[in-house]
Amino acid sequence: MDIFNVLTLLGGLAMFLYGMRIMGDALKESSSGPLKNALEKLTNTPVKAFLLGLGMTAIIQSSTATIVITSGLVGAGIITLRQSLGIIVGANVGTTVTGQIIRLLDVDASGTSFLQFFKPSTLAPVALIIGIVIIMGFKPKGPVKTGQIFIGFGILFSGLLNMTDAVSTLQESGIIEHLFSRLGENPFLAYTIGAGVAFVLQSSSATIGILQAFSTSGQLTFNAIYAVLVGIYLGDCVTTAIVCNIGAKPDAKRVGTVNILFNLSKSALILIAVTVLHMMGFLDGIWSSIVDSGAIANTNTIFNLACAILLFPMLPLFEKASLKLNRDEPKQTAHDDELLDALSPVFFPTPALAFGRCYDALLVMYGKARSNIQQAFNVIAAYDEETAEHVLQQEEYVDVMADRISSYLVQLFPHITAQNHVEILNHYVTVVSEFEQLSDYAEDIVEIARTLQKNGASFSKAVLSELNVLRLLLDRILEFGQQTFAKRDVEAARHIEPLEQVVDDMVNALKENHLQRLRSGECSTFSGTEFLNLLSVAEHISDTVSDIGVATIARVTPELRPQVHDYVSMLHSGRDEAFNEEYQEAHDRFFNLL
Repeated sequence: MDIFNVLTLLGGLAMFLYGMRIMGDALKESSSGPLKNALEKLTNTPVKAFLLGLGMTAIIQSSTATIVITSGLVGAGIITLRQSLGIIVGANVGTTVTGQIIRLLDVDASGTSFLQFFKPSTLAPVALIIGIVIIMGFKPKGPVKTGQIFIGFGILFSGLLNMTDAVSTLQESGIIEHLFSRLGENPFLAYTIGAGVAFVLQSSSATIGILQAFSTSGQLTFNAIYAVLVGIYLGDCVTTAIVCNIGAKPDAKRVGTVNILFNLSKSALILIAVTVLHMMGFLDGIWSSIVDSGAIANTNTIFNLACAILLFPMLPLFEKASLKLNRDEPKQTAHDDELLDALSPVFFPTPALAFGRCYDALLVMYGKARSNIQQAFNVIAAYDEETAEHVLQQEEYVDVMADRISSYLVQLFPHITAQNHVEILNHYVTVVSEFEQLSDYAEDIVEIARTLQKNGASFSKAVLSELNVLRLLLDRILEFGQQTFAKRDVEAARHIEPLEQVVDDMVNALKENHLQRLRSGECSTFSGTEFLNLLSVAEHISDTVSDIGVATIARVTPELRPQVHDYVSMLHSGRDEAFNEEYQEAHDRFFNLL
């Protein structure tokens, strides 16, 4: 044995861990949409929740990711703690799939070309070849992500082969025999090593994969590895619990607590069962027998599946214990809304879930801004201090929402790799400022009403009548703006621009009418100035909603993005017949109300 053998072993370990990371990240990225839909449509059936947790973990190759995402959904109030219990158990069973894949090391391909294909020495280069062909030969994001999965798979198996080669060389030195014989004699040491390595690597699958690589030495026995496996369960669940607790609400923390309680119970159950069965002589046939990669994978699967079945009825007890260990926080202020608490960092590894939480918050934010504008116009029509104060309070809350959402999007940005996710993030960054601006306009309207009230001035009946028509027109535009964002509705977005042009026409007409009233003495100069200020605010509102509509059209129609300003200019220049017809119809309809 020399330093080069150790370097080969560590290099193989590095490739194995990196390959697992690439494959896992690509799988999570490509499956984030289905994962989001599946988790959000979860029923209250524990068995379905179990199967969901098992399936999702098998797909994304990470029980930690599944449980952390579940923790975030519980914290966001999308699913309940009780619904999450089955997912937690299923995730613990689903993580054994990786070991079953790695057991391909044991495939005996002697004399059979078909089986030779499933040997890691064949799968590694084949996966790498397929992956690089996909990445270099296709431009769309979907195939490239698939290529990354194959590349990760190939690197993983290449690292595994390097480790096994190094282990076979180290075997001659007697170090491995000495190390694992000590583990068989000291189950507590084996348990501690398993927990420690899993905690450091933050992956039970990777730790078990390393154990499977060492099994090629032919020195591992059942009595040396069973305690290591049990220790791995504890180390992995502690890592998960720590992630679940970072900045989380009590309900989210309880998911991590339930996972620890389940794994502690699983560990105790396995240790007690193995000890009793060994004392009774039932394990004599396998106790000192050599285990290979397949035996380790099967033992891991049997341990997890048996414990899932036996401990499933105890889940309500784990739930009660987690409620006692994680007390509810004191009542929160209005600004600590559950909607904003749902903007949790635990969703960053799965951007589709993070964007889902942003969408929910943005939709509420737009609704509040629209409602604020409506109530602000009510204050203009009939001044009421309580309503005015409510508008200003809601405007402050919208500002808080904008800050929280913007900050969340900035933190999410480093986790974005897929092009469609980049487009969503850019769209959300644009609209969050537009929504905030709409609410600011409501504050401007209230300040105009307060100025009139403070100075004992008011608008004439003619002015209020005209404002009522303008208000109807603005609310129609705001309605289309809401439909546009809520459903990414291009048709609704196309209705905005003709109405925006009508607003411009109406503002000009109302300015001219008001100048005539000023000349005739029907309105005072002071109220006339405030009326012109109000018309300016109305114009800004329609312009902002227009920007929201155009941004949506540009997102859905990529070819328009470089010429979006030319597109808007083309519409207003009268070169689009559909626009012209809709504009004329809206113009006649609202001007007839004046």
